[in-house]
This record gives sequence, structure tokens and C-alpha cells, in this order.
Amino acid sequence: MIPQFDYKGVIFDFNGTLFWDSEKHLEAWRDYSTKLRGTPFSDEEMYKYMFGRTNEDIITYALGKTPDKELVKSLADEKEALYRDMCRNDMKNTRLAKGAVEYFDYLLNRGIKIAIATMSEKPNVDFYIEQFNLLKWFKKENIIYSDGTIPGKPAPDIFIKAAQSLGLSPNECIIYEDALSGLESARNSGAGKVIAVASMHDKEYYQNLDTVDYVINNFDELLWLAQN
Repeated sequence: MIPQFDYKGVIFDFNGTLFWDSEKHLEAWRDYSTKLRGTPFSDEEMYKYMFGRTNEDIITYALGKTPDKELVKSLADEKEALYRDMCRNDMKNTRLAKGAVEYFDYLLNRGIKIAIATMSEKPNVDFYIEQFNLLKWFKKENIIYSDGTIPGKPAPDIFIKAAQSLGLSPNECIIYEDALSGLESARNSGAGKVIAVASMHDKEYYQNLDTVDYVINNFDELLWLAQN
């Protein structure tokens, strides 16, 4: 059973949590890491240094030094355009996670505030808003993204900012995440509960992490628990 507490808000990571696109990011960053350093990122590097980080963090890691801002923007824009094309060319799988829409409705019908906290940058966020009709459920000011001022995860800043956008403290919120750095970020924020979404790994991968209170396979599971 999911741990219960008197929560007022729910904050969702996006990539790998609401949109299971991690494989596309893996493929795109493997291509770009080869371009940047001559070898692709390993899976271990991806999980440890890529997911939940800013593009600047990732490019700095790949190059082994801090690049100038213009180079970061050029490389990041090129990689993200490739990623969006991959999404458009795979519309069958470019959809929200199973049960997510029903869960949004469930929360809003009960007066629970909801927000998104993603380290994606504005061009991708604009794509998500249009592609998934996110403004049907989320106010634009409650979609918090990487705008160049927020440190990458595991820093807690983005979840704190998302909670503040709802007029809440993190300890009044449940946070849903899939990435190791994101789960650490959620815990560091002081979240009331941190729930891992097993989008790329099985539940056992997360169950012994001290950053996680509970693990789900998908959002249908939450609706089933709420109704039983």
C-alpha cells in the first residue's frame, strides 16, 4: 500500500515519469557523446550523469571541461531537435504514461494541486504542452522547467520551486520521479513522500534506495489502490 499522509499537492517529474522517453534520450545522447568525445556514453554513465541534469552539465561531463555558453546552446539545441524528431517519428509511443490522464483527473477532482518539475528546456516543454495538451490539467505557471537559473538534479531547487508555484511547502507534496538524481533531488527538497516510477527498471531496482518511500509500475496502479 502507498504510504498515506495529508498531502495537498503532487509534483511530477516529466521525462521517464509522465512521458516514457528515456530510450530516445539515451539514443540521442549516445550519438552526441560520440560526436563530443569519440565514444558513446555507457548505460551506467547515462543513469548516473545524464538523467535529471541540465544540458550544460551533460556537455561539460562529456567534454571534461566547462564549455562556453554559445557552444553549449548550439550542441544542446541540435541534440534536442534530433530528440523531438525522434518523438514525431514514433507517434505510437509518444503518449503520456499509462493511467496518467486518469490520475490527473482524480487528483484535480479532489482539490489536490498538481505541478510538473522537469529539467527539460523551453523548446521541449513547448513541444510537450502542445503534443500532450498539458494545459488541460496544469496551469502554465505550475510547469517548472530548466530556464538557465535552476541547478540540475540532485539539487532540490526545481522541486522546491514547483511546490512554491502551488503555494505549498515540499513537505505537503508527493513527488513522482524515475531517475536516481531526481529521486535524490526530491528527497533533498523535503518532500512529504517520494514515489519512484519504474519506467526503465523493475521495482526491485528502487526498493532499497533510501530516497524512495514507494515504487509503482504505472499510474493505473494508483487508481486501483484508491478504489480498493
